[in-house]
Amino acid sequence: MSVDSKLLRASVVQTCCQEYSLDKTLDKLEELVRLAKDRDGSQLAVFPEAFIGGYPKHSTFGAVVGERSPEGRDEYVRYHAAAIEVPGPAVSRIDSISRETGVFLVVGVIERDGGTLYCTAIFVDPQQGYLSKHRKLVPTACERLIWGQGDGTTLPVVEKAFAGGEKGEVTAKISATICWENYVPLLRQYYYNQGVSIYTAPTVDARPVWQNTMVHIALEGRCFVLSANQFAQERHYPSDHAVRNADQRHEDNVMIAGGSMIVNPLGEILAGPLRGEEGVLTATLDLNDCVRGKFDLDVAGHYARPDVFKFTANTSG
Repeated sequence: MSVDSKLLRASVVQTCCQEYSLDKTLDKLEELVRLAKDRDGSQLAVFPEAFIGGYPKHSTFGAVVGERSPEGRDEYVRYHAAAIEVPGPAVSRIDSISRETGVFLVVGVIERDGGTLYCTAIFVDPQQGYLSKHRKLVPTACERLIWGQGDGTTLPVVEKAFAGGEKGEVTAKISATICWENYVPLLRQYYYNQGVSIYTAPTVDARPVWQNTMVHIALEGRCFVLSANQFAQERHYPSDHAVRNADQRHEDNVMIAGGSMIVNPLGEILAGPLRGEEGVLTATLDLNDCVRGKFDLDVAGHYARPDVFKFTANTSG
């Protein structure tokens, strides 16, 4: 039996912030988006958690229970200055990159809103520019010291029509779930209920076990999972940034080890995991695979058992 394919090309970009420099990091974003487009024909590219603004691995910000040091407060000033407003001038530059390349972007950023920072993913369309954002609902462990909590007002599932396929257009529903948010079952269920077909997962979790999580979500949601992880070395941070061992500083020491990957709705790994270097992974996605998977498992449909379980989400704030 012949079935029309619904194909699009999608990439995950494994990279990191450049020395907390906004200009250098935006230049890197443009370079890597153009690489994904020109080399791989990508129509969609996903960048890691905290790519713009940086992930402050090993930083303590001078905090212990009951005390914060003046030096730690100064470190927060520097980190706060590296963040961006959403929307704002940096997002306008990302709009331009998306428009010039024709690539839809999901980008992890550190968002500055007054005195508070948020770990955020933004959605940028080549035609419409900045569309929406998702703020991480639950920062993990010590992240809670430096990042605020998102709420139900930033849980977008963006519907996007891409050129491609026998009939000339492929429509995808795209979400973003940041790092350990992926361990929040009800958040995953929320996105499944919205019919997500491309589930993006910007992260900095470089543990090999992360691969199991991504495969599980692809199988559970019958969706494509695009996990973009950071790869960072000491060279990518300011020279005085905290490191694991201050007595053995070296620009080649790995801070975040990568592990980016693309998984299809039946749990098959299409690309990656990439470890030990920056780079771009690309795969062809056939969105009909989401339907093929839901033939026997649809957790928002015939596997949901609404007579037993009820689901509600507060998306009004």
